[in-house]
Amino acid sequence: MQLVDPQLLSPKAVAALRDAAFTYGNVGGTGTFGSGPPSGYTHLLRQTELGSGASRLDEAVQTLLGWDMQRRAGLNVQASDPTVVDGAVAILRLGIGRLSVPAPVRVVYVVDEPLRKGFAYGTLPGHPESGEELFVLELHNGGEVTFTISAFSRPNSLLARIGGPLTRAVQSSITSRYLRSV
Repeated sequence: MQLVDPQLLSPKAVAALRDAAFTYGNVGGTGTFGSGPPSGYTHLLRQTELGSGASRLDEAVQTLLGWDMQRRAGLNVQASDPTVVDGAVAILRLGIGRLSVPAPVRVVYVVDEPLRKGFAYGTLPGHPESGEELFVLELHNGGEVTFTISAFSRPNSLLARIGGPLTRAVQSSITSRYLRSV
């Protein structure tokens, strides 16, 4: 199922999000998990096999880098760019209308290797969580294609803190939707 391009943010919104400070330290830390997640953050690591072959990798990359993963998972996406690029910003929304929860993010880095593709984004002010999430597709020597999500986060808003275990359950559910959507 091919989805339409994400709704583009206004130039004013893009400028404000690009100028905003990340809501966490250790920016880029999802690329250096050898020492574990930052202190005080919960670490998430999930992986699934998507199939095999270069064509499957290419198909998954289009889904991932076209913001389709988030939309297929049920989020509304407003982005600065129709595809994921270094420094792109987006407001992801979970829910409907006035009951939706905005989650502003900025792409921290893009993974662009011959057999590995993906990106990481970090949270910006207004996001209910504080942290970073990495999405990586990889074509292995045996031909299998895997999709890995790695993240560190902690509650950043009163709603997320009050939600406690429910907040973690929502995050786990969205991660599962991401894995299925690619």
